[in-house]
Amino acid sequence: MSTLQVTAERLVVVPHPNADRLELAQVGLYRAVVAKGRYTTGDFAVYIPEQSVLPDALIDELGLTGKLAGSLHNRVKAVRLRGEISQGIVCTPSALDGVDLAVAANERTDFAESLGIVKWVPPVPVSMSGQVESAPDLLPWVDVENIKRFPDIFSAGEPVVATEKIHGTACLLTYVREGDRILVSSKGVGGRSLSLTAADGNLYWRAIRAHGLDGAARKLAVALDADRVGFFGEVYGAGVQDLHYGASAAHDTSLGFGLFDVAVDAGGQPVRWLGHHEITSLLDDLGLTLPRVPVLYEGAYDAELLMELAEGTETVSGAGTNIREGLVVRPAVERQSPILGGRAIGKIVSAAYLLRDGGTEYE
Repeated sequence: MSTLQVTAERLVVVPHPNADRLELAQVGLYRAVVAKGRYTTGDFAVYIPEQSVLPDALIDELGLTGKLAGSLHNRVKAVRLRGEISQGIVCTPSALDGVDLAVAANERTDFAESLGIVKWVPPVPVSMSGQVESAPDLLPWVDVENIKRFPDIFSAGEPVVATEKIHGTACLLTYVREGDRILVSSKGVGGRSLSLTAADGNLYWRAIRAHGLDGAARKLAVALDADRVGFFGEVYGAGVQDLHYGASAAHDTSLGFGLFDVAVDAGGQPVRWLGHHEITSLLDDLGLTLPRVPVLYEGAYDAELLMELAEGTETVSGAGTNIREGLVVRPAVERQSPILGGRAIGKIVSAAYLLRDGGTEYE
């Protein structure tokens, strides 16, 4: 999931092809449906992204009572309006009357707190929870921002690798060489610098042990003379999320896992993320075979091509049993992004995934 930011944005307004009274306000590469004539290109307005939870007063002001997602009808979700997908809400809340939105856009002011908007946190099933303990040595998850919101993360033609985005639950493993410790967590729990106490029935520990990730992390730490090694991946299967890819959480032997990131802390240097090919070489050299997320594309960055590639059916199962959630894009050689203020990495989520019925989003 990406971070929650409610910001002012300069709009590009284009016609709605199927509605005389509606238009599309574009923010980055997102498009949100707005009333015709409400905005013109060059105007500044507030953009409220998907997965935002709005207070009742703001919902009422925007005329959205009973129209949002969730049991309380207060969560922003992608919808299709007259044939066009609308992602997020473009508005000018009265609470910001007098605020120069052009200046706010330039300064990247976040209005989430002042508007009472919070990020939706999905409930966690018992199998994905458990006893927790403090884990200050845990290597944390990095939120992956949507390329549609930040279209300039990558430059046209830059060498990139795009891997399939698996709809599972994020699993974090950190091997700490001092004391020979294994820390295991979920994204939500790990975000609070907590790890899950080892337990036979815990989904994350089951996945770690079933796929030999603990032993692999130990070997990698020794080979790189690292103080800490972090593995980041997705645990998936029936019983985890609504998309299962032919796997199942019922038994350890059928529980799916896909590794997509490795981080290394060595020699007192900043934590380093390994590139896709570097991970491949290291695993091959050590004779380690770990399940990894499928590579969908390697080559020059082409936003339009990757948008198309995010759609379709998944390749995880080899049988196309589910829709494709999307893809994750990173540079062929790891680098920092001045736009994100951190690691250069982005995601593209498919329209089919966003608009599906009965979806689950456990962390």
